[in-house]
Amino acid sequence: MNSKVVLITGGSSGIGKSIGLFLKTKGFTVYGTTRKLNKHSSFNSFELLEMDVTKVDMIQKAVSHIITKEGKLDVLINNAGIGITGPIEETPHDEILKVFDTNFNGPVHMTKAVLPQMREQQNGLIINITSIAGYMGLPYRGVYSATKGALGLLTEALRMEVKDYNVHISNLAPGDFVTNIASGRYHSPVLNGSPYETSYKSTLELINEGVHDGEDPILVARTVLKIINAKKPKVHYKVGTFMQKFSLFLKKALPDKVYEKLLLNHYKL
Repeated sequence: MNSKVVLITGGSSGIGKSIGLFLKTKGFTVYGTTRKLNKHSSFNSFELLEMDVTKVDMIQKAVSHIITKEGKLDVLINNAGIGITGPIEETPHDEILKVFDTNFNGPVHMTKAVLPQMREQQNGLIINITSIAGYMGLPYRGVYSATKGALGLLTEALRMEVKDYNVHISNLAPGDFVTNIASGRYHSPVLNGSPYETSYKSTLELINEGVHDGEDPILVARTVLKIINAKKPKVHYKVGTFMQKFSLFLKKALPDKVYEKLLLNHYKL
């Protein structure tokens, strides 16, 4: 029996690479994407395709290549994403648009590209990698939280639209994991004399510590396998530390202002 064919956006590093390597050991046929293929000339863990999730023509070319070669596409993992931090008032709007284009529009473009094939084969799974940060508005990460929260809501809607075609959609929200996202994140500069200077600087240090001290991405990969193997995948999955997942329980259980106070205390604001 043929192995399932999996496409992972942002597969050359971090969580995407970890997922790809893990699924390859389980017998899956794995394809990953990267924006700059020439930067990964020595990459041989699985096949990498050059693709930018903001470029529809590149997406169509990559998806067509896989379907032509494999005859099917079973799983899409929308993993590619970028980070952004900064006071909303001081964050350049073109940077806000850029992050939405990658983190939200990108998965939408990818989903539109693979759904015709999945509907035709009457089988498919799309996993949207969001973030625990997408369940709450976090200070100085509001734009990032908004992109991931929007993708989570899109997941909920899309599931209902494609249910008659045996296509499943799930949202997987990681907490802090050891990846290179901090190096690629857009940081609004800490401006001398800014009303946000002190609080933004201290929050930024706390955010970076969380990434460097994060969990092993293999935990995300194992959750991906769990979703793939599920007969009826759930809407939402979370993976992270106990406190990260517990924070979501508290958000539901506590009054809004009490929860806001907990966040303010955590960030020392």
